[in-house]
Amino acid sequence: MMQYTYILINFFTVIICFLASFDRRIQFNKLFLKFFLSSTIVAVPFILWDIWFTTKGVWWFDYRYTLGFKMAGLPLEEWLFFYCIPFACVFTYYCLEKFFTFNRADLFNNLIVFTSVIVLSVVGLLYYDRIYTLLTVIVTVLTLSYLHFIAKKEWIGKASFVYLVLLPGFFAVNGILTGSFIPSPVVNYNPGDFLGVRMGTIPVEDAVYGYSQFLLNIYFFKKITKNEK
Repeated sequence: MMQYTYILINFFTVIICFLASFDRRIQFNKLFLKFFLSSTIVAVPFILWDIWFTTKGVWWFDYRYTLGFKMAGLPLEEWLFFYCIPFACVFTYYCLEKFFTFNRADLFNNLIVFTSVIVLSVVGLLYYDRIYTLLTVIVTVLTLSYLHFIAKKEWIGKASFVYLVLLPGFFAVNGILTGSFIPSPVVNYNPGDFLGVRMGTIPVEDAVYGYSQFLLNIYFFKKITKNEK
């Protein structure tokens, strides 16, 4: 059973959202192709980042927890991760936006963006020698700056709230991948390449990395479905 660990993580992450997509009140199944296109746009740079970090030894995988199939140095399950996790995230955002209003959340756009950019910039300057920390800071600062100052999106506060809603799932998935509840981690990190601050077994960078990936998935999904404000 050990070799099915990562594939089962992907499966259980996506299965409930996938089945619920066919509900006549939601009909997210009609947007599958558009989701695939938007998530691929985001997945490409993040997969390249993943391949580069794996090659450099910033992180590596314990193949005992995978089916053993590799593509460009990454396990097949890692490729699927960049579609399964965004699917669950985008589906959740889509449903919450469809059935609830979070207009008050958008009042916090400026606070979220300015606070995040300042804090992340300080961390990046202080720990510029930690490649995972630095690149995560750069990508997240650029993402927030583009969405707020250039694209002028009004839903950053709403998306940030949804990301908080998704955090229990994030802790469950990333917790297992980083060694919670199992004998050893599926994904291992070089101590010299990140801050070393962990939430349980999860590097704090993972949460920031996930946030930027989430925002970009929402942005391109909205853009492709023409559901923009």
